[in-house]
Amino acid sequence: MKFDFDAEIESHIATIKKLQKPSGAFTAASFDVDTGYDKAWLRDIYFMTLGFYETGDIETVQKAARVLLEVFVKHQDKINWAIDNKPHHAWQYIHARFHPETFEEYWEEWGNSQNDAVGEVLNLLVTLELRGASVIKTDNERDMLQKIINYLVALEYWKDDDNGIWEENMEVHASSIGSVLAALKKASEVDWLEVPAHAIESGEAALRQLLPRESESKFCDLALLTLIYPFAVTTEDETVEILNNVEYHLAKERGLIRYKFDRYYNKNTDGYSEEAEWCFGLSWLAIIYAERGEKEKAFYWLRKAKETVTEDGLIPELYLSNSDEPNGNTPLGWAESMYIVALKKVQLLEG
Repeated sequence: MKFDFDAEIESHIATIKKLQKPSGAFTAASFDVDTGYDKAWLRDIYFMTLGFYETGDIETVQKAARVLLEVFVKHQDKINWAIDNKPHHAWQYIHARFHPETFEEYWEEWGNSQNDAVGEVLNLLVTLELRGASVIKTDNERDMLQKIINYLVALEYWKDDDNGIWEENMEVHASSIGSVLAALKKASEVDWLEVPAHAIESGEAALRQLLPRESESKFCDLALLTLIYPFAVTTEDETVEILNNVEYHLAKERGLIRYKFDRYYNKNTDGYSEEAEWCFGLSWLAIIYAERGEKEKAFYWLRKAKETVTEDGLIPELYLSNSDEPNGNTPLGWAESMYIVALKKVQLLEG
């Protein structure tokens, strides 16, 4: 299987751009889907920016980052309250979903306590700041960046139960700790931001204690790959152990299952052993192995990822177990972006 890297990257970039509203916000999937993925997510937008960042389109990254910043500024009263009072109900946390044009939160229950998503927003804004491509224009926006830090510290994120990357059961998640830890470490490099040393130290200690598990209930979880890319907060031994576990327990023909007995789009009515296969997991492994310089493995996983592309040139969220049937979230912007990053990083291996 051969790759026309530049042509594929251009095609999938074009697919993601079709998901962008005039406001600059990206919806998770197409505007007309009936799955609920016509909404915007903090997390999905962050991961969609990675494809543009990797290919050098900083202007698109900045436009998306502005959206995320404006969402936080719009809801700054909620952040101020949370800093002073510490949330004890999910609705009191910053919601991870919002209307892609009005930036209003959706108020129905949706596992709204998602510390990883807030860490990702901080990470993106600080990354642009350090790169000299800041999107911060006013003193109020400058203050907001500090408030995001204060919010995460007030939550004591290193021991805070949240719904995590999959928006499910409340417990301490390694991927949430890692997201925030990576963002705070990066924020500590900005001279006008204050990051308490104990917030980083506590995050490091909590992560070391929890790994290689994702949480108390999840031994092996696709979310653990975020700790390697893009967060880069694992040791070499932890990285190898996570990769071994993920490949052994989660890798399937058309994707990675998120974790054992995942009920989301499970073909079995009792939610047992028919877990959906998530396409972006294959790209994720290709990215990680490319960054490690392991060319053979990087190409192997990239070829597997390419096999998930539909006849229309789109990448679904997932395929139903052991089938060629994708779900309705096709294309999924996040999956498109991870494939772009994988293509670019593997292309660089070719030198």
